[in-house]
Amino acid sequence: MRRVFWCLCLLVGLSIGFASVGKAQNALIKDFSRWSDLATKTEDALDADDTESTVLEDLRNQVVEFRAEFDAASDLNAARIATLREQIAALGEPPADETSGSEPPDVAAQRADLNEQLSSLLTPVQQAEAQFVRADALVSQIDQSLRERQTQQLLSTAPIPLNPIHWEQAIKDLTASVKTLMQQTPDMQPELQGVDLRTDLPVTIVLGLLGLALIFRGRFWSRMIATSLQRIGGRGFGIWRFLASLLRIVLPFGGLNLLALSAISTGLFGPALNEMFLLFAFLGGIMLAVRWVAERVFSRDDDEALIPLAAGKRREVRFHVTVITVLIILSELIYQILAVDEVAAASRSVLGFPMTVLVAVSLYRIGLILRGYKNAQLAETEEDETRVATMARFVGGLGTGAVVVAIVAPLLAAAGYFRAADALMPPYIMTLVVLGAVMAFQRFAADVYGAITGQGEQARDALMPVLFGLILLAVATPLLALIWGARVTDLTELWSGFLRGFAVGDTRISPTDFLTFAIIFALGYVLTHLLKTALRSNVLPKTQIEIGAQNAIVSGVGYVGIFLAALAAITGAGIDLSSLAIVAGALSVGIGFGLQNIVSNFVSGIILLIERPISEGDWIEVGGQMGHVRDISVRSTRIETFDKTDMIVPNADLVSGTVTNYTRGNTTGRVIVTVGVAYGTDTKKVEEMLREIAEEQPMVMTTPPPTILFVNFGADALEFEVRCFLRDVHFMLVVKSDINHAIAARFAEEGIEIPFAQRDVWLRNPEALRAASDAKNGNDKADEVPT
Repeated sequence: MRRVFWCLCLLVGLSIGFASVGKAQNALIKDFSRWSDLATKTEDALDADDTESTVLEDLRNQVVEFRAEFDAASDLNAARIATLREQIAALGEPPADETSGSEPPDVAAQRADLNEQLSSLLTPVQQAEAQFVRADALVSQIDQSLRERQTQQLLSTAPIPLNPIHWEQAIKDLTASVKTLMQQTPDMQPELQGVDLRTDLPVTIVLGLLGLALIFRGRFWSRMIATSLQRIGGRGFGIWRFLASLLRIVLPFGGLNLLALSAISTGLFGPALNEMFLLFAFLGGIMLAVRWVAERVFSRDDDEALIPLAAGKRREVRFHVTVITVLIILSELIYQILAVDEVAAASRSVLGFPMTVLVAVSLYRIGLILRGYKNAQLAETEEDETRVATMARFVGGLGTGAVVVAIVAPLLAAAGYFRAADALMPPYIMTLVVLGAVMAFQRFAADVYGAITGQGEQARDALMPVLFGLILLAVATPLLALIWGARVTDLTELWSGFLRGFAVGDTRISPTDFLTFAIIFALGYVLTHLLKTALRSNVLPKTQIEIGAQNAIVSGVGYVGIFLAALAAITGAGIDLSSLAIVAGALSVGIGFGLQNIVSNFVSGIILLIERPISEGDWIEVGGQMGHVRDISVRSTRIETFDKTDMIVPNADLVSGTVTNYTRGNTTGRVIVTVGVAYGTDTKKVEEMLREIAEEQPMVMTTPPPTILFVNFGADALEFEVRCFLRDVHFMLVVKSDINHAIAARFAEEGIEIPFAQRDVWLRNPEALRAASDAKNGNDKADEVPT
């Protein structure tokens, strides 16, 4: 009965599972039906040339939603499919033909049932994958079509603004738009305007006064708030000054909005003019922000200027930035006024051309100043451009770009390519503003880091602020893309493609896989480090294992732990390395030849850790150099010489070469001292004295006792050797020096001479030398003149 009960439970579970699978498949079938209609509609819209861009954008959003559903459906029943494939693989390969034998009927039936289940589960998944490819292709086609239309708009031409024919019409259009804007009636009824004005008059007055106070007193209040915060917070003056500069934006911007709300609350103006008030407040905030960036980058204080130009140059840049922002605000207000009425096509380009020229002049001056900064830095580096600071090259490049844009944009506008000029100069100006803001916030992050670490202004040259700057630049990259005309959908498409990852063989690796791999490997690495620390400090010191073996065990545990962490990370991330087997096999040959020395040293390092012919702390001699082994790593061994210098020896040299280990197993060692005495000295007495001197040394071992050897009749002396074993061979030189001092003192007391080298010089044919000398003396006498 129990078996019957469990069989019934299993059948019920399978029926529920297949029922849920059936529901999911039915839902997918319905989605496929709706998707087919949408895909056909999208393809027809792409084929039509008169389809509006807004329609394509709407269709794209719907296609993207279906693509996300198909992407999620590709993993439908993944666990069940993997189980069925494992079951089929467990049955083995079916017979290839009749000669190979027949498969048992029950096995064949089970295989057929499993294949049928697998086919039913794979059908919706395969359909989802196929439709995902179709949806992705449609999204790409829509994006390409929208980009082509955007390009055509940039290359479209308008009437040339330099033609005087269009000037009068442009002025008429502007005057008519202003009249239309001022003649718009409020939304409320005329008889209620006076009542509402009297009712809302206190609110209007309060909002206006607060707005004016924030605009004209905001700078003073921000300075006062920063001073108070500095008293409370203490150090970090740059931080409070930065916060005060932000308040100089926030408070006036709030004042502009309050003034706009005050004007709107009167109810005397029409909807378009109310929108103009809000637009003016918004543009005023932009002007304040741009001015703030200029004040930070080209500060009045020499120490706070992010680009260290001369004071006059910084003042000129700030002036031109103000001019540019005012002109851009005026041009934007003019465009909004022209949008109230239907105006001629040439009016916009005619009225915008003077603003473009004036902005180009200021931008040209800024570009020249920035280029001058690079030239000044180049002159200070002895005409070696490779030694110019990165900052100077970056600023000089921005200056060159500003000069080019300032020349090209007015020419395009003058030729009628108004949209192209509008898509070139304002984005470049906004790019300069964004980069300046990144520099300002990077300096603020450096000041915060310096206040936290106590480094102060020195932290501005540290590594962490540079990393902060790179992070800020990465965050600002999407904003820069939007400024230069990229659509939000382009960025979302890049992000979705990034999340989907890339395919390697049959395996798709996504950022989540990398994140999972990094987390698992980091946890494994941390656990390995904790285990090594516990073994080194708590476990192994309590055993009788020598220090070299302890270090070998700790190193081995570290290598094994890192290997297991990497294996667990690869398995946990679901990365299938079987697809890389062919590539790895092809690369292994080249890697084997190119990295054979590294592999040899790695294997030698493992041999050193296992066999332990040398251990950390041993005194060894290799290649004519002596020192103590301080660290045995994977590739090399670090030896500290007696000069306190580190010698890095490849592990292969220690395994294949000749190595002398003075302290292997113990620290005992022998020292040999040679001494010579003059001929005629009592050799037995010398031997006795040398033995007494050796036995008096505290480091000399008594077992075995010191040995005194009369080793040779030398050319100048009778040669003796003092051979004795020391308890610690590290004191060999000290003991040898002490023995020499004792020998010198004892021999002096006993009158024993330590001879130095003596040689007899024999002259061959001395009579020839004597005759030559006599002949020379005779010649000298003949040359004498009598006085």
